Amino acid sequence: MRYIYPVELVQDAEGRYVATCGDVPEAVTDGESAHLALQEMADALGAALAGYSLDCRELPAPSKPHAGEFLVPVNALVAAKLALRSAMHEQGVSNVRLAEQLGLSESAVRRLVNPDHLSRLDRVVAALSVLGRRLVIEDQVAA
Repeated sequence: MRYIYPVELVQDAEGRYVATCGDVPEAVTDGESAHLALQEMADALGAALAGYSLDCRELPAPSKPHAGEFLVPVNALVAAKLALRSAMHEQGVSNVRLAEQLGLSESAVRRLVNPDHLSRLDRVVAALSVLGRRLVIEDQVAA
């Protein structure tokens, strides 16, 4: 899944830019400029999607953007952790089982899937690989 979502920006009465995402309605933020609001939205999307994941709710797939919407990616490390957690859930792999496959402790795997923990990306990629998944990264010109 691509962790990049269409976001609508609207300027409010005070001149601030409010960012919302129809696919992830819990992700709402604002900023003094459109640029700042979109930057904040990347974190808001990550936090909201992490909440979905922790509640064992299916992550919403990004829809196609409508005219005037901006595509906002989730932070790369958070997206990788969300992908890992989703793959584990789909395959019925527990933290303990993944830890055994990786030669790590269960607590190390808990940190790997915790979106709030700063993990090394290469370790998350290695865990994804054990589950038959790979992480694809692309760069784009910023909006």
